[in-house]
Amino acid sequence: MRSTPVCQGDANASESGDPSSAPPGTALALILYEYPLNERIRTLLRLEDLFTRFDHFAVQPGPLEHHVALTTLFEILEVASRADLKSDLLQELERQRQTLLAFRDNPNVSAKALERVLTDIDGAVNLLSSTTGKTGQHLRDNEWLMSIRSRATIAGGTCEFDLPSYHAWLHRSEQARLRDVAAWSAPFQALRDGLRIVLRLLRESAQRSVVSTQQGSFQQTLGGKMFQMLQIRVDAATGAIPEISANKYMLWIRFSSQDGDHRPRPFDGNVEFELGLCNL
Repeated sequence: MRSTPVCQGDANASESGDPSSAPPGTALALILYEYPLNERIRTLLRLEDLFTRFDHFAVQPGPLEHHVALTTLFEILEVASRADLKSDLLQELERQRQTLLAFRDNPNVSAKALERVLTDIDGAVNLLSSTTGKTGQHLRDNEWLMSIRSRATIAGGTCEFDLPSYHAWLHRSEQARLRDVAAWSAPFQALRDGLRIVLRLLRESAQRSVVSTQQGSFQQTLGGKMFQMLQIRVDAATGAIPEISANKYMLWIRFSSQDGDHRPRPFDGNVEFELGLCNL
């Protein structure tokens, strides 16, 4: 299978240059599907996807784009509200730091690359440690933003007659809206830096192999080893879509395809794909 850039699958890939960061719909050879195997990684992938969407709309000049950016920020607030997310990230970053320190005297490891990663980890740990209070509390303390958030959960609930003050804000200058959106998102930067590093290291840990299905189905024993994420890269030309289930003993992948109405049906034939097993 060719080593070429891939499109977004179940979740966006790392912003550190992973080829899977291509936007959905890009006409490239491979599609990447990522499947989390525990709730912590599932949360990080969802946050990464939301931050990617926020980035796209936050820098656009129009009020409609800024509306999408703001509602996406509310989704980030919702996902990031897990009380243990910050401590989980700090523990994982410290664990990775200690692991990497052991490679400092290894002649087979690039000292420059190693120090760069350690510097990134130290910066993320310091930033996360310096943040106080619950993640996103600055948004919760803003009554005006919370009134928009409550209305945004209602279909069409942010119309001008429902929220005239929000309608007025959307008609402010582009520069004013950009400043506000940037200020509201800034306190999430520490969380974002931490999850970016953890997901980058997780992706770089992948044990990759090229495998094939039999009649659209694939099974592999995992021997009780707890992996944290699966990666599947499939040639887009096949039209094959993986449906994944896994536990610490067995991995099952069943491929389907879509008919003219986009309804899934079992894939007829064999599929060659790249399988990546990721674990920190």
